[in-house]
Amino acid sequence: MKTRLIGAIVAIILALVGTFALTGYVRGADARAADGAALVSVFVVTTQIPQGTKAEDITTFIEQKQIPAVAAVPGRVTKLSALAGTVADAALVPGEQLISSRWVEAADLAARGDVKVPDGMQVLTLALPLERVVGGVLKAGDTVGVVITATKTVDGTEMLLSKQVFHKVLVTAVQAGTTTTPDAGADATPVSVIMVTLARTTPDIESLVWGQQFGTVWLTIEPDKATEAGSRVVDGSEMFR
Repeated sequence: MKTRLIGAIVAIILALVGTFALTGYVRGADARAADGAALVSVFVVTTQIPQGTKAEDITTFIEQKQIPAVAAVPGRVTKLSALAGTVADAALVPGEQLISSRWVEAADLAARGDVKVPDGMQVLTLALPLERVVGGVLKAGDTVGVVITATKTVDGTEMLLSKQVFHKVLVTAVQAGTTTTPDAGADATPVSVIMVTLARTTPDIESLVWGQQFGTVWLTIEPDKATEAGSRVVDGSEMFR
């Protein structure tokens, strides 16, 4: 009789322990599932973002979505303001989540790659401020237009002139330069410099050196299909005619 009673008590205790253990496991599983299913905010690309696009210009290329936490990519961007001043380091495709590692400084993006120098040409490196190299999005293999602005004396009068002097010049290398501060006092804004190496013939190299030394050189991105028509010398009278 005692043996049967003890056995019944043990069975009841084991049943209770099993019930508590099962309940705890289920609750833990529910908690784990709920944790993974919690919604978080992400930015998703809806239209391809070209390489070099400024972060400030991507609002029409993306949308903000709520997705389960388990589907969120590590390092995702939670605030667009965190990308201020950066550019896309590669083309971003639709469906891709924005992650901070895909965004870099414009000067860092420019400092990539090199291209073989065509036969018969030589190369020249120009150190130019960021704003004169299309914001620093140039890369090796691009072709550029070269605009030179300089002062010319005409009948004893100095005139400022601008003209696109070369078209579709091959960029063979791009490197980030130093950041310098102009001699304008301690409060002057630092200038980021990009080192752009161009391939050109000997006479053109001489013209580029003259333009850099005695004038101001600007580069444009000029792809193969860009038209070269309509170039002219621009001065004050032409500009404000």
